[in-house]
Amino acid sequence: MKNSVCFLLILFSLHCFSCDDDESTGPMQSNDSINKIMPLGASRVQGARPSFESYRYELWKLLLDGGYEFDYIGTREDEANYPTYQDRTFDDDHEGRGGWRSDQILDGIEDWIAEAGIPDIVLFSSPGGNDMLQGRSYEQAIDNINDIIDILQADNPSITIIIEQLAPGKTEIMDAELTNAFNMMQVDVVEIANQQSTISSNVIVVDMATGFNDNLLADNVHYNQAGAEFIADRYFEVLEDILE
Repeated sequence: MKNSVCFLLILFSLHCFSCDDDESTGPMQSNDSINKIMPLGASRVQGARPSFESYRYELWKLLLDGGYEFDYIGTREDEANYPTYQDRTFDDDHEGRGGWRSDQILDGIEDWIAEAGIPDIVLFSSPGGNDMLQGRSYEQAIDNINDIIDILQADNPSITIIIEQLAPGKTEIMDAELTNAFNMMQVDVVEIANQQSTISSNVIVVDMATGFNDNLLADNVHYNQAGAEFIADRYFEVLEDILE
C-alpha cells in the first residue's frame, strides 16, 4: 500500500491499543426492551472524544426527540463525557473497536451477543473499511461481512441490519488503490443486502457517501461534530420507518 495507507494503518492501530482495554467482565442481565439497537463496527462507532466523534450520541438525541422507545446495547462503554439531554444520561453501550477488521468482528460477534443480548437492529458501520486500509484481502472481507450477517440472522431471524455504504476518507488520502476498493465496496454492499434479506429479516443499505466531504472529518478518516450529525441524520431517516 502507498504511504498514505500505511499512515492510516498506524493511526487505526494506535486507537485500537489505546481504547480497547475496557471489556466487560461478566454477562449482562436479560434485556426485555423493545428496539434493542447494536452499533457495530470500528473507530467510527467507538469515537474518541475530544479527538473525534461517533455518530451514536447525535443519533441518540434524534431518537429521543422522536419519542421512540429504544436501547443501545453492546459490551463496550465510553469513557468520554456527554452532556445530558432531556434530563437523560447518554446510553453509551456499543460494539465499536478502533482498528478492528471484519475478521476480528466475525470472531467476536457471537460472544458479544451472548453477553449483551440479541439485538433487534444492528447499525453495521463502514463494513470492510479497516480491511481496505490494512491491505487485507477484499474478497475475504466480503465473505466475513456475509458471515457476520448470517450469525446475526441465526440469533434473531427477524433482525433488521442497516449496513453502510461507507463515507470516504479525506480527499488527500484517497489514492487510486484505496478509491478503487472503496467504490467496489459501495456496489458490493448493495448486492450483499439484496442477497441476505429474507422474508423476516431486512438488510437495508444506508448511503453515507453521497454528500459527505472533507469538512465533515476531524482527521483523515474520523468524524468531527458536523460529520457525526451527518451520519446520525442518515441513520435516523432509515430508523424512522422501522422502529416500533
